[in-house]
Amino acid sequence: MISKEHYFDWAATAPSDEEILRKALDTSIEHWGNPSSIHEAGTDARKALEEARKRTADALEVPADTIYFTSGGTESDHIPLLSLLSRQSKGSIIVSAIEHPAVREMAKMMKNTGWECIFAAPDKNGFVQPESIIENLKSDTAFVAVMAVNNETGAVQPVAKIAEALESACKGKRKPLFHVDCVQAAGKIPLSFLGQRGIDSAAFSAHKIGGPRGIGALYLSRQITPFLRGGGQEKTVRSGTENLFGATALSLCMEKYSVSRKNPAAEKRLQTQVEYTKSFINLLMEIKGCVMIPHSRTASNESPELYSPWVVQASFPGIPGQVMERALSAEGFYISTGSACSSGHHDRPVLDTMGISGAEKESAVRFSFGWDTTYEAMQSLAEHVKKIALQFAH
Repeated sequence: MISKEHYFDWAATAPSDEEILRKALDTSIEHWGNPSSIHEAGTDARKALEEARKRTADALEVPADTIYFTSGGTESDHIPLLSLLSRQSKGSIIVSAIEHPAVREMAKMMKNTGWECIFAAPDKNGFVQPESIIENLKSDTAFVAVMAVNNETGAVQPVAKIAEALESACKGKRKPLFHVDCVQAAGKIPLSFLGQRGIDSAAFSAHKIGGPRGIGALYLSRQITPFLRGGGQEKTVRSGTENLFGATALSLCMEKYSVSRKNPAAEKRLQTQVEYTKSFINLLMEIKGCVMIPHSRTASNESPELYSPWVVQASFPGIPGQVMERALSAEGFYISTGSACSSGHHDRPVLDTMGISGAEKESAVRFSFGWDTTYEAMQSLAEHVKKIALQFAH
């Protein structure tokens, strides 16, 4: 089995929380009926499913009837966006230019159905400011999407301020649905903005926080008309036989790892990670030629209000990112060059829209961490990165 000690690609997937997965499996074996069946075996499974829904909602501090189980983060992003296809009239959608491919690529496909797709640019540091959204707002804008934490740079987006700006700009008019991809935020930083007026939907994924692949959740503050149809499960929002094993595992992961005042252990781990990451950034900056991405990120301004301490991106010009990744892998250290969902492509649209130079973009790598990551392991990672950088310098 691959060791987790030197695994630094948690943003791609988190190692499984074995205790939670076993507990979820036991629950699904015990409550084996179809939750949509009306006989006793079905209602027994339905009770277990609703317990998982309430547990998830409690962890996120939102009402249980706003949580819908899906097959993962991608589907949770797609459902609100594709609901636009149920409308008779077309209009415009605004998507931040730093979105995950699940949002960005589907938004591009919406253009083929007659919708205008507008990409809102971030500033040079990778933050999408409220002004960037409002200046692109049109009378027919029906959907806005800005992620909570960028999966490549770790930049925490000001989604609460964007929600307030949309509320203000649309006062007395129909406000577009505002969707927030929280896949890299849940279990990593506080989600105090969730449930705030103006944030209409949010996406979550279990496998980023120790759960299984194939299960996610969608938060909806108000009902939408889904485009995809089927058996009508999850109040018609997401048809398909409910995944009790996945829903239970997701709910237990949310309960264990969500960062809030109700979970002091998670709050403490977050603050510990901030200190680990400060030290790590300082070590990287000692390596000749190393450039942080965004350039403004330093140990001195490391704060979970600005950057997720669980994601760090740096560039080592002259050393292609994939070369650094493979060199570290040969030493038993596992990192990535960006989103695992785009690993088969060499383009870096997030860095492009930030204006990162070609040399820095080609040499950029991502280090991402999790609750099992130790200070010693991060120090060792920095030492090996330095060693590889020195080898290529000669």
